[in-house]
Amino acid sequence: GHDFGLAIIALTILIRLILYPFGVKAILSQRAMADLQPKIQEIQQKHKEDKTKQTQALMELYKKAKINPFSGCLPLLVQLPILIALYQLFWKGFQPEQMTYLYGFVQNPGQIDTGFLGIINLAKPYVFFAIFAGVLQFFQTKMTLPKNQNSNPRPKTPQFNAMFQKQMLYFFPAFTVLILWNLPSAIGLYWSATTLISILQQYLILKNYPS
Repeated sequence: GHDFGLAIIALTILIRLILYPFGVKAILSQRAMADLQPKIQEIQQKHKEDKTKQTQALMELYKKAKINPFSGCLPLLVQLPILIALYQLFWKGFQPEQMTYLYGFVQNPGQIDTGFLGIINLAKPYVFFAIFAGVLQFFQTKMTLPKNQNSNPRPKTPQFNAMFQKQMLYFFPAFTVLILWNLPSAIGLYWSATTLISILQQYLILKNYPS
């Protein structure tokens, strides 16, 4: 319908479908890592004086649980080139001379309308999408945490993984808002759409997950 915003949402859905297997694995891995926190803290406390033994014990725990602690980062890393491409597109991609870089099977439109629903110019910053993306990011991260996490006793010593989870829960959404605040709102729309789809995906995957 010659609506750039709807085109970005369609692109988001297509990308999420392609990345679906990786997304499922990442969601299950993040939740399993959260469930392992008591055992992780026990190992950290037991080998707090020997970092080598601590690392070996943690790797053995991950291997036994069949968890890759870094798999949750994969979908985000895969999407970074897409975010960079959108930024470059809105930074210099709409000048007439840039249209020569279109694929041969794409007709040159001459001029591209960057509007969304006839209201928002996606080539300019829009605060709503920045804040909306941050709020969605918060709920997406919160969904991966065990429901009974708050009932666990507070460990006697600070634990890296617990602090990292708390940082991800509060810092990353705020950082998301900060990043998107002055960027073209097309990037905020993509980020919001992909996070919203991720929340729906997590809900469907984790609704029968044991608490």
